[in-house]
Amino acid sequence: MQTRPFGNTGRAVGEIGLGTWQLGANWGDVSEEDAIETLRTAVEGGVTFLDTADVYGAGRSETIIGEFLSDHCDDPDDLFVATKLGRGSEPGWPLNFTRAAVREHTEESLERLGIDALDLTQLHCVPTEELKKGELFGWLDELKDEGKIKAYGASVESMEEALFCLEDGRVNSLQIIFNVLRQKPATVLFEKAKAANVGLIVRLPLNSGLLGGKMSKYTTFAADDHRNFNRDGQAFNVGETFGGLPFETGLEIIEELRPLVPEGYTMAEFALRWILDHDAVSVVIPGARNPAQVKSNLAAAALDPLSPELHEKLAEFYRAQVAEHIRGPY
Repeated sequence: MQTRPFGNTGRAVGEIGLGTWQLGANWGDVSEEDAIETLRTAVEGGVTFLDTADVYGAGRSETIIGEFLSDHCDDPDDLFVATKLGRGSEPGWPLNFTRAAVREHTEESLERLGIDALDLTQLHCVPTEELKKGELFGWLDELKDEGKIKAYGASVESMEEALFCLEDGRVNSLQIIFNVLRQKPATVLFEKAKAANVGLIVRLPLNSGLLGGKMSKYTTFAADDHRNFNRDGQAFNVGETFGGLPFETGLEIIEELRPLVPEGYTMAEFALRWILDHDAVSVVIPGARNPAQVKSNLAAAALDPLSPELHEKLAEFYRAQVAEHIRGPY
């Protein structure tokens, strides 16, 4: 596993991390035992960056990570644990966006994780109008000064929000959706983030599993899986589910994309390698529900970069056949 600098924090992280939404909720049932084994497999494979949030299973994901750090990890200090706040904890929107709530949610995350200071906390896709008030950054600065957090950033839905955060100048990181089927950040954000030395965390690298290349029109999802209940943005931003693509359209696009996958690469490996070829990316955080999925994700780190010619073909493919179908803030 190669490491990359994480923005201006002075830390380096493995270039493939682990997203743990799946270990908390909304991706079907994952037992605590399977969750611990998933974390163990990831760390043994070189993962050092774990991404979670207070809302994942109402704290379940954080609690499981806390148990792993305490009881199953040889050296917790080697890991970089990032969490998020603002999306679903009590008292809920809009009362989450107060100085008192930010402090309370931070302290609750610390307790669940069983640590003294958060390596990174992130504003969790908060409403644009709340973000632009700027007060949230000031309250996070207070917690940073007190030693409760070491760094902070924002997980954003749109490039408008990402660019606002960069211009504000206080965030250490941005978390964005970026993949072969959602390429806008490469042209709008990456050079500016590099110039500002802000870390970039890439979520949804496989576009909710579409880029695994194994789904069909017959694929079904559990009732509590967001790919069932949020296909059209019924519960939260549609862009978080299949990257904003209608499921059936996404399946058609995948079949058109399949001939561009290099020989010897699975589609998932190809999709992850494509992201890693962008040097502005600090870490990509594919999720996993079991150890086998972790091992599959980590395989991309050992693959050769894709050719410049293929990158250009994929950029043209996106412009011509994908971009017009994306829904939601982008």
